[in-house]
Amino acid sequence: MKNKSMHDECLYLELSHYTEDGIFPLHTSIVLFLLSYCDSTSFKVFLVPNEGTAANPLLKKGAPAKIPISILSQQELPSVVRSCRLPALMEKDGNFCRAGLAVVLRYIIQRTCDIDCNRKDVSELLGFKKTCLKACAEVSQWTRLCEISIPLAVEGFLQNLCGQRAPIPPEILHLEHKLGEPVRVHNDDKIRRQKLQLLSKNTKKEPVEKGSERSPGRYSDGGADTTRDARKENEDAEVASLELRTALSKLTMEQIPAATSREQSCIRKVKTSDLPALEHVFAEGLYFTLTDVVLLPCLHYFFVSLGDRRDQTLKALPLLSRWYQRVGEVSGVKRPAADCGIHLLNLAAPLPPSAVLTPSSCSLQDEKAKTTDLHFRGGPRPTMSKLEENGISAKFTSHPCPSWSLDWSNLPVTVNPIEGKLSSERALRKQQQLDNIISIVTKLAKPGDTIVDFCSGGGHVGIVLAHTLSSCQVILVENKEESLVRAKDRCDDLGLNNIWFVQANLDYFTGPFQIGVALHACGVATDMVIDHCIKALAAFVICPCCYGFIQNTAKSTFPRSQKFKNILSYKEHMVLCRFADQTAVQLPAERRIIGKKCMGLVDLDRAWCAEERGYSAYVSSMEPESCSPKNNLIVGSSSDRCLSLTA
Repeated sequence: MKNKSMHDECLYLELSHYTEDGIFPLHTSIVLFLLSYCDSTSFKVFLVPNEGTAANPLLKKGAPAKIPISILSQQELPSVVRSCRLPALMEKDGNFCRAGLAVVLRYIIQRTCDIDCNRKDVSELLGFKKTCLKACAEVSQWTRLCEISIPLAVEGFLQNLCGQRAPIPPEILHLEHKLGEPVRVHNDDKIRRQKLQLLSKNTKKEPVEKGSERSPGRYSDGGADTTRDARKENEDAEVASLELRTALSKLTMEQIPAATSREQSCIRKVKTSDLPALEHVFAEGLYFTLTDVVLLPCLHYFFVSLGDRRDQTLKALPLLSRWYQRVGEVSGVKRPAADCGIHLLNLAAPLPPSAVLTPSSCSLQDEKAKTTDLHFRGGPRPTMSKLEENGISAKFTSHPCPSWSLDWSNLPVTVNPIEGKLSSERALRKQQQLDNIISIVTKLAKPGDTIVDFCSGGGHVGIVLAHTLSSCQVILVENKEESLVRAKDRCDDLGLNNIWFVQANLDYFTGPFQIGVALHACGVATDMVIDHCIKALAAFVICPCCYGFIQNTAKSTFPRSQKFKNILSYKEHMVLCRFADQTAVQLPAERRIIGKKCMGLVDLDRAWCAEERGYSAYVSSMEPESCSPKNNLIVGSSSDRCLSLTA
């Protein structure tokens, strides 16, 4: 994509209400806080009031003064932005939109570092391998907790106070619990050995100290105990400071040298598994990251709202209290906080790290505990036999147009998947896969339809659809920026004007559409696309992939259909999913046959789930089946689009 100049990108933020202290929803306050932290003036910022929210110049009191902000009505939003949940970023007069809190925040950091490569304090926010909050909230419990659950929980807590002593939200308790878990960081072996050396050094002092505490028959007035307690506190502080020094070294231009000498031989011989665990300094471990930026406004407003019962409540949240204090001490945090009307609190001294944690009652608990089946028998054959005994077997409908194909030789070279730097053999298979999907979409589509290519990757499906169905609007929805940028570059070369690009998690696309497609949607992405299409009353043509990644999520549970639920447990269904991945050409023929049957059963469950929600649906195989080991197609439609297609 072309280089961007000052203010050629527009940032749209939702406005639900505002107070003297800040602007809500919390997503908006978080974005404004990061803009101030980064000293970013690269974007033209618009606040978009919800219906019924009055636009008032005073609301800018909660926004950084250096950031120019305008008010914009929802009707004035660009069309592609109206199809997404805010916050959203878009090139001025462009067709490329980034939507969703994590995506927008990560892009602000990227743009800041593009402009000033010396902003280490900003680049380090993305963490090791630059993956902080990169995983989709639909599949990552941690991203969902930070990006969605905590902000919503705090907003709900603030709205429902009404003078009542509301309980601590379970999401806050869950976060407290997470801060008590051992820390895992890249190459943490050295830090953990330094910690073991400090602990070992303190332990060696104890025999001498114990012998001098009290002589036989000597009266003690408690002074020795007081001295011993003070000494113990100092030793604990010394051990804790190791993690803190390591954490703070990431926030400075120069690394802080380790305060401890080279570990002893006995320390070096200790197995890594036997080393002491590291404790959290910040939300994701030792280092200050984007996650802390997201959580700070949320936890600040939560603590402020507690009022006169704050000290009592903090007894149940000792780790969050300590985290809040440490974040407030990070260089560069107080200024943007003040700019955004966040006046950091001086909380009471938190309890020591060893304090007993309040168990989490959040719904984001491990599903494994809920799926124990004492009568479970492993292997695909018992599971398939159990289904067959109940009259269920893999069922494939004939492909509606098995010999249909585009005239690839007469299409522009940029439309051809070989343009994506595939080998000639892989390009041929990709053409066959596209023929299978496009043949069905072409039969379903009507002039003026909007077709969404979910999990679009580099846009192989969407670009061909936009070129061949010029009367339709095509939207590519993809979380990975680099893939979407490649797709846009190809479309720019073709001069296509009926295609939009949305970098977002699937849930952040909310616009109307008539047909949804997805080629090799991994794991539960297939189920999320089907659910999204049914919610929009849209037809769908989907080729699933990566069955082994299927698992229960916050939105999808398995089996999907009531027919399968009446027969199979979650564990038994997972057996089908694991063996459905065993269809690679190098595997023995017998195993591939079983894998294909398992694929058919998993997708039949999905199709029946759609039928239970009022859809017509069927499972078919691509032609030829050799075009991909994952060659199933799930096709579904509501009543206004007939699926009784013939070749």
